[in-house]
Amino acid sequence: MSTKKIFGLVGKNIAYSFSRNYFSKKFAKLNLDNCSYQNFDLQTIEEFSTIFSKGSEPVFGLNVTIPYKEKVGSFLDEIDEDAANIGAVNTIKVLASGVKKGYNTDVYGFSKSIEPLLKVHHKKALILGTGGASKAVAYAFDKLGIQYKFVSRVPKNETQISYGSINASVVETHTLLVNCSPLGTSPEVHLCPDIPYEFLTNKHLLFDLIYNPTETKFLQKGKAKGAVIKNGLQMLELQAEKSWEIWNS
Repeated sequence: MSTKKIFGLVGKNIAYSFSRNYFSKKFAKLNLDNCSYQNFDLQTIEEFSTIFSKGSEPVFGLNVTIPYKEKVGSFLDEIDEDAANIGAVNTIKVLASGVKKGYNTDVYGFSKSIEPLLKVHHKKALILGTGGASKAVAYAFDKLGIQYKFVSRVPKNETQISYGSINASVVETHTLLVNCSPLGTSPEVHLCPDIPYEFLTNKHLLFDLIYNPTETKFLQKGKAKGAVIKNGLQMLELQAEKSWEIWNS
């Protein structure tokens, strides 16, 4: 009998999980009866080690989501160069030796998802939010040669600006806007980042990492101004497949 292989998602308040649903369907389609995907809902990252002490079935791989992408690295034995440079881990592979190695597949997922939509005038971007996902987006923009500013409620350095400082001129020159904040996620679909949407045009591209709902208020407001919009579903699917590739490499 083959060993049961456990995979899972590490996060907080993740009762509804894209990853668990996605991989459960994938395992069923591939007839991988020995594979199981679970949610590891941790109230603090200090509980991370308990994932490996529960039960006798070995954990082979993990995905990591809010709010632990930036914190989980200190609990790992190794970190891939890209993930180290980004400062965020969203995929963990457990080697046969027990070594836990961190990777970041958000960059891959985001890049592949947004590249087909990029035009020559998309040279500057506003990244709304400063968490782990925003760091992956910034890393992708670095590779794509796109300048960017982080937008934060409390700017901490020269790479960040406040929401209150976004005016017509800033919106006009930054034709890429990426929402990396949780604002607008179901069930709080009435929320959206506090930016002057009235200055958006059909030259703008709005990308929201949120996938539920399909069209957040952020995207709806952009669409109303003629902007191209895209949600985070394809990005999630792409990063999930990259995770699977890493776990099986």
